[in-house]
Amino acid sequence: MRDNYNLPSDEALIDLFKRVERIAVIGLSPKESRPSHRVAKRLLEFGYEVIPVRPAVKEVLGTKAYASLQDMPFTVDLVDVFRAPKYVAEITEQCIDKKISALWLQEGVVDVESANRAYQENIFTVMDKCIYKEYVRLMK
Repeated sequence: MRDNYNLPSDEALIDLFKRVERIAVIGLSPKESRPSHRVAKRLLEFGYEVIPVRPAVKEVLGTKAYASLQDMPFTVDLVDVFRAPKYVAEITEQCIDKKISALWLQEGVVDVESANRAYQENIFTVMDKCIYKEYVRLMK
């Protein structure tokens, strides 16, 4: 288990950004004012395919939404989480089940136990950081 959740090295993050193509954004809001919407829109502009994961909406940003990762008939390269920490354990288990290789918990989303669980399953894990900010810092 890891006790220290420093951001992975810049080199590891650059490698992640280069290899990822499809990102599931859990908690992607259809409201333009919400951080999840703004970040997902930027990810689209950076060239990623963004898959909304949010119950009770049909689509966000012009793409079909799914109620959960389990409902997607395909896999993704990375899961970006905009949900409260109490939901992270279930999301982590879905990532393990779907054999997703990377899990990103946005700023304020902290669940050390779930991050350790993902790490033990060889899932590249980032916690309490904004994917947009890190992309701009390293890739622009």
